[in-house]
Amino acid sequence: MTSNKIARIAGFIYLGVILTGIFNLAYVPSKLIVWDDPATTFNNIVGSEFLFRLGIVSGLICYTFYLLLPLVLYKLLKEVNKNVALLMVALAVVSVPISFINIHYKVDILTLIGNLDYLKEIDENLLNTKVMLNLKYYDNGIQMVQLFWSLWLFPFGYLVYKSNFLPKILGLLLMIGCFGYLIIFFGGFLFPNYRIPSFVSLPASLGEIGMCLWLLIMGAKKGIKKVEKNATTSF
Repeated sequence: MTSNKIARIAGFIYLGVILTGIFNLAYVPSKLIVWDDPATTFNNIVGSEFLFRLGIVSGLICYTFYLLLPLVLYKLLKEVNKNVALLMVALAVVSVPISFINIHYKVDILTLIGNLDYLKEIDENLLNTKVMLNLKYYDNGIQMVQLFWSLWLFPFGYLVYKSNFLPKILGLLLMIGCFGYLIIFFGGFLFPNYRIPSFVSLPASLGEIGMCLWLLIMGAKKGIKKVEKNATTSF
């Protein structure tokens, strides 16, 4: 398989991660969850159960794509620096089982709303609270796994920057984006009442979306042969 084809596959997988991630982590919550109103949130989920289920499925697809992405990128970038490429894979892949396990909080909500006949004797406010707590547990899991979603961007960006076939500016944005996500993670954890400015995540967003589109559209035609030649002659 040619390096250009590997790059296109990586771009396609990256696009899958981005689209399913946006749907699962942004769109569905914006339509269903009102964090300071458990009753409204409960009614929204019951009234739009299919959308809630779609969010769960999109999350599972997203994490599957996210497992494949660093493995394909490794095949593309290992000639740049194999050790750094292995670090990139390790930091990305370690988050996947955590993300899959975290999904169970949403599945538990389906169990609650799917057995309302058995829960008639439970106070309505208590049931609303149970659903909201599960959502908060899920959100806590997402916040924790964001640590690894941050860290893998630095070796990835470094490899992009050092390569001769991918834009250096995207590599810089990815490395800067790593620190932006870390600021959001530690800032949100240590100072929960402080609102982190949204522009902090901008470099990562530009770097990841830009990298996805570059791989998908442009591939890795230029410079890849030079890297492979240098790696061969170094032996």
